[in-house]
Amino acid sequence: MTRLVVVSNRVPVPGDRSPAAGGLAIGLADAVTAGTVWFGWSGRRGPATSTRPTVSEHRDITYATIDLAEADYRHFYVGFSNGVLWPLFSYRLGHVNFRRNDYAGYRVVNEAFATALVALLRSDDMIWIHDYQLLAVGHALRGLGAEQRIGFFLHTPFPPPAIFCALPRAAELLEALCACDLVGFHTADYRDAFLQCVRVLLDTATHSDGTFTYRGRRVRAIVDPIGIDVGGFAATAARTVGNAAAQRLVDSLGGRPLGVSADRLDYAKGLPNRVEALDHLFTSHPEHRNHLVFLQIAAPSREELAVYRALRRELDRTIGDINGRYSEADWTPVRYLTRTVGRSTLAAYYRLARLGVVTPLRDGMNLVAKEYVAAQNANDPGVLVLSRFAGAAEDLTDALIVNPFDAEEIAEAMHQGLAMPLDERQARHKSLLARIRASSARQYCLTFLAALRAVGDAVPAPRVTPETSQARRAVAAKLPRRSDHVTTHRAVMAMANGGLPHS
Repeated sequence: MTRLVVVSNRVPVPGDRSPAAGGLAIGLADAVTAGTVWFGWSGRRGPATSTRPTVSEHRDITYATIDLAEADYRHFYVGFSNGVLWPLFSYRLGHVNFRRNDYAGYRVVNEAFATALVALLRSDDMIWIHDYQLLAVGHALRGLGAEQRIGFFLHTPFPPPAIFCALPRAAELLEALCACDLVGFHTADYRDAFLQCVRVLLDTATHSDGTFTYRGRRVRAIVDPIGIDVGGFAATAARTVGNAAAQRLVDSLGGRPLGVSADRLDYAKGLPNRVEALDHLFTSHPEHRNHLVFLQIAAPSREELAVYRALRRELDRTIGDINGRYSEADWTPVRYLTRTVGRSTLAAYYRLARLGVVTPLRDGMNLVAKEYVAAQNANDPGVLVLSRFAGAAEDLTDALIVNPFDAEEIAEAMHQGLAMPLDERQARHKSLLARIRASSARQYCLTFLAALRAVGDAVPAPRVTPETSQARRAVAAKLPRRSDHVTTHRAVMAMANGGLPHS
């Protein structure tokens, strides 16, 4: 029987207290069933990167993890994944900080993932790799002889050639991604940008159905928007709205309407623009002073990077300024939480909110928008204000769609939402609810796995000979563990070209 192997940067191992795979675990709940293997980084850092995974089982699901050396973590995760790929894919070129040793470390860790994973694979497995941290894992698996069906899903935007080509080694990474049989994106824009890059950087023709052939492999790019468990989240919101935390919030509002935003504290989320919009709202529409209470939740993120620390300081200062200028003795306009809030509590807050404001400057999907819609009371729903540059905007056209770079436009949408009559709110919510039900988490999994199965029968893996085993052990043994970045880079390039590292 064909087995699904999920590969992600983090693995949500049951009982592990460290931060896990977050929204990915929720999105994949319908795919990760009995018999599935979930492989990735444990979240732990140590003296060396593991070459053999730690394996555990829970409810017939196998969890396999490796630890990362501190130096590998710094280059792979902090340096290249979050210092280069995240800003690049968020269209924020000014925050890209490319260093060759970080790229080399990224390829080393992708190779380490593949080396640890390949020993766990069966010939008929289907492999589903997730997100920008692991763009080269499929290529590394192919280099180790894996012939299984490999799918990859990118949860961020994919930029067009004008932006992607700014990345040194862009063609190498694109070639590595093309070792997969199936590549998935949240929106048609992201898929089309990927195909444009294939045509420009790889000089390869693509077809209208999203397919192309590169180095003898037929690759297919698909659109498959991720969703949520709509019924489950709605039930959670209805249940928890009566709990103690929610009631404390209700009591503190004094009958005033609530606006809510919940984000990671990240420059791509448009937080300064949103705060500026509140300033415009209270200036242009003074009737909302001493009336609207806005709850901004901004969970800490990537605090190793200076740009994130600077963002935190900027928000602390500007929110304090707004509260200082507009507050009354019994009213503070912006409530600002810089900590993680549990999902069930968030569901209650969403249900209580007359406005849900989701205005990232660029976002792959943004499930907060869908959760806000699901949480609403259909008899008296709130209004969603949504950035046109969030992937969710492709479907959620009955939200109030705004340009997140225009703070005054956001302010006018907030005013419109607060003034919107009940019948219009109900009609918009009904349409939005139908959209998020059609693109649920279950549908996301069904669509991708059906497309991966359609790749064709998996080619049986090559028979493992003593020579093959020896070669694989040699790759694992020679993965660089030192801070000699020149040696590391040469080793990665040699492996990326199908050879073994030179001594």
